[in-house]
Amino acid sequence: MKAAKNAPVEEQPFLASREYLAELRAVLDRLDTAVVDRITEAIWEGYEQGRTLFVFGNGGSAALASHFVCDIGKGTQAPGRKRLRAISLTDNVPLMTAWANDSSYGEIFAEQLLDLVRKGDLVLAISGSGNSENVVRGLRVAREAGAKTIALTGSSGGRVKALADICLVVPSDNMQHIEDAHLFSAHAIFHAIRHRMMQVNGE
Repeated sequence: MKAAKNAPVEEQPFLASREYLAELRAVLDRLDTAVVDRITEAIWEGYEQGRTLFVFGNGGSAALASHFVCDIGKGTQAPGRKRLRAISLTDNVPLMTAWANDSSYGEIFAEQLLDLVRKGDLVLAISGSGNSENVVRGLRVAREAGAKTIALTGSSGGRVKALADICLVVPSDNMQHIEDAHLFSAHAIFHAIRHRMMQVNGE
């Protein structure tokens, strides 16, 4: 059956996306980009000192940890330059499930860091709420080992705020906006690191 030629155009399904994007723009406008720059500087300093960057989080933040390490590991290579060592603690699923099963889910990052992290390394924790128990415990282990701790979080910052040497707090209570801003920040950091790597090589 053909629709009537003069039938009104239905725009309602598109309003949600417009509203969401408008709200996200407002969040990004309030984001403290100076903190993003501080995180970039810390990672670059760690790179120059030969340190390792460890990244972790849960759910969407776990996906971002893998994404960010993929970008850093593959996208910052430059001829004649050493590589930036970055490890996502969310990628070894057998090890995470072993610790979760034999100890507790709250230990899945802390126990990995006990094996790997060294004084002067960098540990980047991602938590939208800032209160994930395994993220909090991971940051505690990192601090005790003498690592530089960095956190991406949202809302009021949660428990990770007090454990991070540098903490980016997304000014929103909307988890999707927080995660979007974290991805934006991760890409900005990656772009800045890559640009600096290429500049060092005269490109």
